[in-house]
Amino acid sequence: MAVFTPVSDSDARELLTRYTLGDLVSLRGITAGIENTNYFLNTTTGEYVLTVFEVLTFEQLPFYIELMHHLATSGVPVPHPQGLRDGTLLTRLHGKPCAIVSKLSGGYEASPSPAHCALAGATLAQAHLAGRSFELEQPNLRGLPWWQKTIPEVLPFLSAEQARMIQQTLDEQTRFAATPLYEALPRGPAHCDLFRDNVLFDGTFDMPRMGGIIDFYFAGCDTWLFDVAVSVNDWCIERATGVFDTERLDAWLSAYAAIRPFTDEEKHAWPWLLQAAALRFWVSRLYDYYLPRPAQTLKPHDPRHFERILQERRSTPAPAL
Repeated sequence: MAVFTPVSDSDARELLTRYTLGDLVSLRGITAGIENTNYFLNTTTGEYVLTVFEVLTFEQLPFYIELMHHLATSGVPVPHPQGLRDGTLLTRLHGKPCAIVSKLSGGYEASPSPAHCALAGATLAQAHLAGRSFELEQPNLRGLPWWQKTIPEVLPFLSAEQARMIQQTLDEQTRFAATPLYEALPRGPAHCDLFRDNVLFDGTFDMPRMGGIIDFYFAGCDTWLFDVAVSVNDWCIERATGVFDTERLDAWLSAYAAIRPFTDEEKHAWPWLLQAAALRFWVSRLYDYYLPRPAQTLKPHDPRHFERILQERRSTPAPAL
């Protein structure tokens, strides 16, 4: 959890002069996430979220901001980037790129039920289909090339057994990415980080309503099946072991497939993508844990969690799509 860039009330007041969002009412830091600085920004016109981008460059950001704008105007429940007085969607604060987006209602569900999983799966499928008409392209910056670059940096911190598994999985994923099966997978804009804390719900636990999907700043063009695998590896597991909860998994996948049916190629590639999704987050958590960036408040996630999930995906046959 992190706040990398302090933002004062006077900073926020100056920033708001570039928009037509009214006057500042309150500003509060959000101690969630490990990549960007976020603040709840309340003004006389409504509630918003201010994000200061710590890693992504001004040149990289149009993909993410325009994607959210595209999805929001297509009816997908996502934060809507707010335009500045000059009509653009990005500006700078303390020399760093920043944006203001609408604040969605609801909160995240730490222990989702099958009903929550079904809502999340259906909404992701809607986002994938809506993304087909999005014209900008940018790769998933935490995809295979990043794994290939980063794994050698974290290897010195691993045991021999851990190093063997991570290197073997990387080699297998590298070979798989060169196959005709992988090339045949449907792809397009993908969230790539749809954990349970990136989806908000209204309503009650027994009768949840979708509030929306947040935090698109790991999004990129990738296979949609990778996006699904990332999601179910978080939403549909027993936390202590990484073993799939069958009822939640069936609810998630059935709701998704009711909107965008899985292809035959996806059904065959499913075991590989489940491992790829686990590897991606084991690598990033190892990197954040052993090679962290300076921050005011930073507590990296435990990398052992996704080590267990990868072990489980490699040792247990994947459930059928």
